[in-house]
This record gives sequence, structure tokens and C-alpha cells, in this order.
Amino acid sequence: LKFEEWDKMRPQTIFVSATPGDWELKQSKGVFAEQVIRPTGLTDPECIIRPAISQIDDLMGECKKTAAKGERVLVTTLTKKMAEDLTEYFHDNGIKVRYMHSDIDTLERIEIIRDLRLGVFDVLVGINLLREGLDIPECSLVAILDADKEGFLRSTRSLIQTIGRAARNAHGRVILYADKETDSIKFALSETNRRREKQIKYNKEHGITPKTIQKSISSTLSEMTETQLDKNALPTVEEVKNIEKQIKEYTKLMKEAALNLEFEQAMVYRDKLKELEAIALKNL
Repeated sequence: LKFEEWDKMRPQTIFVSATPGDWELKQSKGVFAEQVIRPTGLTDPECIIRPAISQIDDLMGECKKTAAKGERVLVTTLTKKMAEDLTEYFHDNGIKVRYMHSDIDTLERIEIIRDLRLGVFDVLVGINLLREGLDIPECSLVAILDADKEGFLRSTRSLIQTIGRAARNAHGRVILYADKETDSIKFALSETNRRREKQIKYNKEHGITPKTIQKSISSTLSEMTETQLDKNALPTVEEVKNIEKQIKEYTKLMKEAALNLEFEQAMVYRDKLKELEAIALKNL
């Protein structure tokens, strides 16, 4: 079905989104319920605007201070080249840093995020990959470079999503480097501050102290056990008679899992593939 066809025949609908778009708000006639209060007492992060003209050196100082506290930094740039250049510059100045962009495959991305959480490095530089889906409680600072450059990556919704990456940490802060305050920045900060004020007021009234989310790194990336793999009705390595056939099956499962955004499961399949390939090499 085309979207228009689906829209005409859809039943009563509930739209669920952290950042609803104009279409959803229009369809619901502005009537919505919002979940602003978090069980952990965490508030939306404090947002600060600083001049873009001195953004690199200012950010470098912030990265060093944040790393010294054992916390992590996410930096979002507008271009791949800027991400690479910034990474090289920070590295030359003694900062443990890596960058992530669309050329890096999905499974490697998961490993990079794991290493960031483990403290193998302290600063992760990216482009639009930092908008959604990154759950990194150790991250206490998000830096948005060239925040005043209007466009898709600096739209109100993108800014709100990026700001949200610092909302998992009790000390979360966001620095927007901008020489002018665009409409997107105004709306994004207005919404963030609106939520933050509600959260702070609620915490004060109920005696709640915000606590950083405690999330085991091993349970995030290694929770898929052999027992869970058995659910796929695939034989164990010891039972495998036709190694090539099993390699093909696991390769297919790995790709399907990645397409379905089941990245942790895909990593388990990848590890199983390595095990099978090692056996195949021994039998050559």
C-alpha cells in the first residue's frame, strides 16, 4: 500500500514517539499524553550555548575535564571529513577518541559503543548516527558543533534527539556551539527546558535525587547465550557435520538480524561463524 492508501483505511490509531512530528500532532488534533517524569529521577540535560568560532579548543578542554571524571563525551559534526579531522586533532592532543560514520558497518558500530562504555576511549565523534538509539549512561557531555547551521541534521527534532543522548546521566550536559540562535535551537531548548523544569519540580516535591542509569555492559552486548541460540533450532558446533552448510545458515541469520536492527543477536551469530570457520580451517 502507498501511505495515502494506508491512511484512508487505517483503524483507530495511537501514535507513539519521543519526538512526534507535525503530521502526528495534526492527526491527533493536538491531544496527547506525555511521559516526562522518569523513574530514576533523571532530568533532561542542562543546555549551554557557546560561540562556534572557538568551538574546537573549547571542546577539547571540556573533553579532558569530562574524561578526568571517568565520564564519556559524544560529539556530533556535520560532515565525515570534519569528524575525521577532529578525531585526528584530538588524538594528537592526547585525547582517547574514535569516530563513527555510515562507512562503518553495523556490527563494528556496536563494538565501538561497547569500547566507549568500557573506557577504552573517552570521546566518540559522529555525524547523524548520534541522533537515536545510543543508550550510553556513562556519557555526561554531548557537544553539537555548528549547531546554528540550519538543515536536517540541525533541525528542531534532530537537536532534541541529540540532546537526549545526555539524559541517561545525572550530570548530563549539552553544549551547542553556535554564533547565532536559530529557530531550531530556540524551539529545541524551549522544549528541553520545559521538560527539565517539570522534572526538577517533581523531584523536589517528592524528595527524589536523580541517579545515573546503571546498565551492565556485559548484559547489553553479551546477554545472548547458547540457550537463546538453541531457540533457532540450529545444531551445536559438535553436531555440525556439514560445516559449509552451517556457515551459510549462520551468515544468513546474521544478516537478517542486522537488517532487523537486532545487533546484539547479529554479533552472537558472527561469533558462532568465527567458531565454525576455525573448525573448517582445521579440517582443510
